[in-house]
Amino acid sequence: MLKRLLITTAIFIVSFLLDQYIKFLFVDGFELKGDCISLVLAYNYGVAFSMLSFLEGNLKYLQLVMISIGIIYLLLNRETFKLYYIPIGLLIAGGLSNIYDRFIHGGVVDYVYWHCGFDFAIFNLADVLIDIAVVLILYINYTSNKEHV
Repeated sequence: MLKRLLITTAIFIVSFLLDQYIKFLFVDGFELKGDCISLVLAYNYGVAFSMLSFLEGNLKYLQLVMISIGIIYLLLNRETFKLYYIPIGLLIAGGLSNIYDRFIHGGVVDYVYWHCGFDFAIFNLADVLIDIAVVLILYINYTSNKEHV
């Protein structure tokens, strides 16, 4: 259990710091415009596709409560943590990094803008980490359930 906790902590620290460093570059003025993908600074005051932006400054507190509930759940259900410890590190890093942005910048720092053929949502590394975590959770769940059948 200790080994898994250390791995989760390392994944969290590296992912969180890398995401914050990249965001710092964009807040500091880095920009790169391309034909299909541009790397430009944008602030998202909601969640995916700016949903819930009407909650304004209160959204960060709601998100902190949700992450806290998830961590409490994991403390009470250690078997779940043992099974999903890698995606948990990615998920918490991505979530807390975006929440940290809300406290420091007033909104989430986004910078990857897809505009090839159609405009797609602008996103950041933390969003990608969360997506990877969800895919890993689904994969682990699928393969562990397959073994029990």
